[in-house]
Amino acid sequence: MIEDFKTRALRYLLKEPPETWNHSDDDMNDRARMIPDGVETKPASVLIPIILRETGPTVMLTQRTAHLSKHAGQIAFPGGRRDAGETVLNAALRETFEETGLAREYINPLGYLDGYLTITHYMVTPVVALVRQGFDLQAHAHEVDDIFEVPLIFLMNPENCKTQSREFKGMVRHFYVYPHGERYIWGATAGMIKNLYDRLYETSF
Repeated sequence: MIEDFKTRALRYLLKEPPETWNHSDDDMNDRARMIPDGVETKPASVLIPIILRETGPTVMLTQRTAHLSKHAGQIAFPGGRRDAGETVLNAALRETFEETGLAREYINPLGYLDGYLTITHYMVTPVVALVRQGFDLQAHAHEVDDIFEVPLIFLMNPENCKTQSREFKGMVRHFYVYPHGERYIWGATAGMIKNLYDRLYETSF
């Protein structure tokens, strides 16, 4: 699978970071929108690390600690807000190292996904990268409760992408979900996974 994935990634991923977003937390919620028009966005980067395991490629994810004021306990890609003057790639690599201990010398960036706007007004740019084995991990004690991997073949199977809904602030909101064992991947992270699949396997550019 990995050779086909690499071929598609090099062909269909963006070569440069996007200047705006094409996807958001409102994608499935035309009648329950929560992101106002003209919102002032905050720039952020995440890394989508594809680990080159001998048993098959996996995607590394983190589970946030339960005491955080935002996104507590949620599953996320490593990443965070960009510093002033920082590039999308450098922010993704820095945040990944700070949160997981994964050093940049093991990371081979392939390209960028479309920007994703969250209801908290972060314009997130995902960097897709291959990661060779041999690295050591050290979870950030304050921010990361767990670091784990999900097979890439599972996440790139459209049958594993579900939709669910939940009432939030008096509105019924719909969102993507990837249930995997005891893990429950949803929200912006699931939206970015869906975007990765659509761009690599559903595009006709």
